[in-house]
Amino acid sequence: MSHTHFSMIRSSLLERFRELTASAVSFQALQQSVVEELSSKLPHYSWTGFYMLDPNDSGTLVLGPFVGDPTPHVRIPVTQGICGAAVATGETVIVDDVNADPRYLSCSIKTKSEIVVPIHVHGKVIGEIDIDSHDPAAFTGEDQVLLEETARLLGDYLEQHSD
Repeated sequence: MSHTHFSMIRSSLLERFRELTASAVSFQALQQSVVEELSSKLPHYSWTGFYMLDPNDSGTLVLGPFVGDPTPHVRIPVTQGICGAAVATGETVIVDDVNADPRYLSCSIKTKSEIVVPIHVHGKVIGEIDIDSHDPAAFTGEDQVLLEETARLLGDYLEQHSD
């Protein structure tokens, strides 16, 4: 996908996400809309989903809405995996080759690369956007910008609403 084409898709998606955050009836409905939009507009996103910190156990991430094949990882300790690394650092983690990363928790033999973007509320990580691709090194700085802005919009929504 060319830089110009991706930029147009990014602008369109972010505008759509701003509209969704203004009208969402719940955070879960907003999450579902976001994963559906991302996966439909960006074909290199093979699995798109959310993991949120369990409100009763802050040491565990719980699978939220997702689009893609079912995953065996419905609960992930924050000390494990690439998802755990994003919680620990509070920063985006991009892995170009999941098979070369010892942190990777295998979900599918088809997955080749992954990006995990934390969602912050009042400065604390409360969850993350997790995207897998069947393509190696699928995620660029453009994906990172799109997903970090999406995570910021979601965090802002949670700061303004209580579900």
